[in-house]
Amino acid sequence: NLAPPDGITVDRTDNRRGLLAGLDRMRRAADYAAQVGAVDAFQQKAWDILLGDAARNAFDLDQEPDHVRQRYGFMPAYQAPTPDRCGVPAWSQRFLLACRLVEAGVPLVTVDCRWWDTHVKGYETMRDGFLPRWDQAWSALLEDLAERGLLETTMVLAWGEFGRTPMVNSTGGRDHYPNVFSAALAGGGIQGGRVVGESDSKGAFPLNNPKTPQDVLATVYRHLGVDTAASYLDFSGRPVSVLPSGSVIGELF
Repeated sequence: NLAPPDGITVDRTDNRRGLLAGLDRMRRAADYAAQVGAVDAFQQKAWDILLGDAARNAFDLDQEPDHVRQRYGFMPAYQAPTPDRCGVPAWSQRFLLACRLVEAGVPLVTVDCRWWDTHVKGYETMRDGFLPRWDQAWSALLEDLAERGLLETTMVLAWGEFGRTPMVNSTGGRDHYPNVFSAALAGGGIQGGRVVGESDSKGAFPLNNPKTPQDVLATVYRHLGVDTAASYLDFSGRPVSVLPSGSVIGELF
């Protein structure tokens, strides 16, 4: 929701913006790497989003016809279950909102689908809860982006921070496991239906053509036009590499 809080008028926002500009002028002398100019450009884009109508209107999901909302798994209020940790209403709204934000010109969108911590009754939780709802919302997002002519220019990444243990624990679930996990990528020129890399039969260790998180980031950064060979200066003046390691996953294209 981009609507300002009560009492925060446009004039008051402009006053704060002026104060920020004054503070920024005080640190120009430290700009020996032309970084402030880049920050200013992103700040201007943020102000345009905050004060403009395009992104704000994107949050109004009532503008979408019923058949689009139902494709994502959207339910009328009287049919929707009490939202739980894998509730349909929350997920469907987030995926549909992501599509609308991309359509409004927002360059980076994050959809938060948490609570995949299946330490207990993992099979039942995935089969009856997460996977059907994920499949519906994820496929609806890709189809919707394609129909709106946005998929070829939008890279979509589904990713967690670790995998699950190959062995089932005593409570019927799987615990955190860093050695093997997967990511799904679509759009942005990626050729669909490809599997890159392979684990062993137990899903315990990489077997062939392993890829790293840095490789995934390199692939995303190339799509965004980020120079991964570049570096920036931290607050102490030390150069920091944008991406110290990693290569574009060429097999996807």
